[in-house]
Amino acid sequence: MGASEENSALFPIFVFTIMALPLVPYTIVKILNTFSKKAMTIHCQCSVCSRSGKYRKSIFKRISNFSTCSNLTLVLLWIVMAVLIYYIKHTSHEVKVFEPFSILGLEHGASDSDIKKAYRRLSIQYHPDKNPDPEAHDYFVEYISKAYQALTDPVSRENFEKYGHPDGRQGLQMGIALPPFLLNIDGASGGILLLGIVGVCILLPLVLAVIYLSRSAKYTGNYVMHQTLSAYYYFMKPSLAPSKVLGVFIKAAEFMEIPVRRSDGEPLQKLFMLVRSELNLDLKNIRQEQAKFWKQHPALVKAELLIQAQLTRESKALTPALLRDFRRMLELSPRLLEELVKMALLPRTAQGHGWLRPAIGVVELSQNIIQAVPLSARKVAGGSSEGVAPFLQLPHFSEAIVKKIARKKVRTFQELRDMTLEDRVELLTQVAGLSSTETKDVEIVLEMMPSLTVDITCETEGEEGIQEGDIVTMHVWITLKRGSGLVAALPHAPYYPFFKEENFWLLLADPVSNDVWISQKVSFMDEAVAITAASKAIQELKEVSGASLKETNAAVREAVERVKSGSRLVMGKFQAPGEGNYNLTAFCLCDSWIGCDKKTNLKIKILKRSRAGTRTGALSEEGAGMEEGIEEEEQEEEDEYDDYESEYSEDEEDEKDSKRNGVVPAAGAAAAAAESSDNE
Repeated sequence: MGASEENSALFPIFVFTIMALPLVPYTIVKILNTFSKKAMTIHCQCSVCSRSGKYRKSIFKRISNFSTCSNLTLVLLWIVMAVLIYYIKHTSHEVKVFEPFSILGLEHGASDSDIKKAYRRLSIQYHPDKNPDPEAHDYFVEYISKAYQALTDPVSRENFEKYGHPDGRQGLQMGIALPPFLLNIDGASGGILLLGIVGVCILLPLVLAVIYLSRSAKYTGNYVMHQTLSAYYYFMKPSLAPSKVLGVFIKAAEFMEIPVRRSDGEPLQKLFMLVRSELNLDLKNIRQEQAKFWKQHPALVKAELLIQAQLTRESKALTPALLRDFRRMLELSPRLLEELVKMALLPRTAQGHGWLRPAIGVVELSQNIIQAVPLSARKVAGGSSEGVAPFLQLPHFSEAIVKKIARKKVRTFQELRDMTLEDRVELLTQVAGLSSTETKDVEIVLEMMPSLTVDITCETEGEEGIQEGDIVTMHVWITLKRGSGLVAALPHAPYYPFFKEENFWLLLADPVSNDVWISQKVSFMDEAVAITAASKAIQELKEVSGASLKETNAAVREAVERVKSGSRLVMGKFQAPGEGNYNLTAFCLCDSWIGCDKKTNLKIKILKRSRAGTRTGALSEEGAGMEEGIEEEEQEEEDEYDDYESEYSEDEEDEKDSKRNGVVPAAGAAAAAAESSDNE
C-alpha cells in the first residue's frame, strides 16, 4: 500500500516533467521572437487607413490578435503546469530517515535507562491498549517499537549501525508513476494499462494520420482545394482577357462551399442593382441579360456579387450574414489568385512557355480587389493605358477629381507622381479642391507606393554570344524605392479588411506570341531570406565560372549590400529557341498597387548553331550575340504592346466580333460548361 501511495505521488511529477520539457523552450523562443520584432511602422499612416481600424491597437484588437489557437493553448498548458506545481507542493511528503533517538525524543548517546523511560512514556501515549486510534497503533508499531528494538536488541542495533534500519538491508523499490486507479483495480489493472498503451501508441497516431491524409487529399500545400485547381486549369485559356478573369476566379471550390441561404435572396437583389453596371450586361437586352445572370448556379451568383461589392466599395449594403461570407471570400482571395497566376504560367506550349495575357489579367484583378477599384476604371481614357484606376486608389480621390486635374494636363498617374511636391500640393488644393489634411493623406500614400527599377541580362555561361539550343541564364536585379525610405511595407488598402503583404511577379515574356519564358514570385518583406538566396546564387555562379575565392567573396559582399539597399536578385534558366531576333519584355507586376508595374525591353539575338560546335565566326557583324539595351518605357508602344495596354477596350470589340460570327467567347463557354455540369 505504501508503494502504491508513493507511485501515486510520483505521477504528477512525471506529468509535470513531460510537459515542461517541450513547453519551457517553446515559450522562451516565442517570447524572444516577440521582442526581436522590429518596432518600425510599415503600414500606411493616412487618416483613411486609421479610420478603417485595421491597424488600430485597441485593447480588443490586442486581445483578438493574442487569441490565436497557439497562444491560447500555450496559456492553458501553463495553467495546468501551475496546478501541478500547487498539487505537488501540498501533497508530496519528504522522505524521512529512520532516526530511533529522535523518534524516542532522546539525544544521541542516551543511556539504557533513559531509553526504557522514554519507551514507557510513549507506550502510555500510543500503545493500542491505551489509545484506540488506528494511526496511534500504526505509529507505535512502525516507529516506537522499532526504535526501541534498534537501541536495545543487539542484533537490531548492529543492523541499524550497519544499514541504517533495524531490519537490516532494505531492498531497492521500483514503481510506476501512475495514479492508483490504474493499479489498484482488482484484476483489471492489466487491461486498463493495455488499453492505455493501445490508445496512446496506436489509436492516437492512427487518428492523426487519418486527419492529415484526409486534409492533404482535399487541399494542396498552399491550402487551396484540389477541386479549385482542376476548375482553374479547365477554364484557363490563352486569350483570356482581364475582364473575363473574374468569371474564372469565382469558380473556386472554396466559394462554392459558402452556403447560399434563403435569407440572402433579397439582399443580393439589392446588391445586384448597386453593381449592375459592372457586370458586363448588354444594356440593349437588359431583361434577358438579368434573367441569364440569375439562372447561373446560386453560389456563382453570390460569389460574383460579393466580389463586385468589394470592387465598388458597396460592402456597407450587406447584411451581417452576407458580411461574414464577404470577409471569408476576401480572406481566401490572395491565395486563390496566386494559384490562378501559377495556373496561367503553367507550361502549356511545346517550348514549355506559359500564357502572358491571362497572367497579367489575374494580377490586375488582385490589384483591383486589394485597392477596391472597379474593373471598368481600367478602360483606356484620357491618354492613360490604365484609365483612372490608379487615381482611385488614392484617398479622397474620385472620377470628378481626376477630370479636374486632367484639365491641367495631368492625365496619367505617372505624371502626378513625377510632379514636385509644391506643384502637386498646389494642384490638389486649388484645382482638385482637397483640404490640407486630405492633401497630406495623398502625399503619405504616394510616399508608400513603390518605384521599381529592373536590370536584366541574359547570357550563356562561359561562352560568347547565344546560340540556338544553349542553356541561357537570366540575371535580374529588381530595385525598389519609396519616398518614405522603407523597403518592406504593407500597401495602402483601407477597404481590404486583412493584412496583405506586397508581392511581385517577374515575367520574362514575348508579348507578340503571348508566351512567358520565365516567371518567378518576388517579395521584399524578408531581407534575411533574400540575403541568403542572393549569396548562395552568386557563390554558385562564381564557382562554376572558376573565379578565385577572393573574387567570390567580393561578389557575395556586393550582392549582400545591394539586397540591404532594397534590391532582390532573380535568376532563371531557359533553353534558347531557334535562330532569330527576339524582342522580349520583362514585366514586374505588383499584386497590391495599381500603376506601379514596370516593363523593361530586352532584345536577344539567337545565333545559328555552329557545325563543329565551335562558336567562332558565328557572330554577326553587329558584334554581341545579345543586345542588352534595356529601354525604360516612358510612352506607349504602338505595335508590340497594344495588346497589353488596351485589353479592356479590346474585350468589347472581341465580343462584338464573336457575336457577329456566331462564336461563343471563352468566358461564355466556361459559364455554359459550368451550367451544364451543375444541371447534371
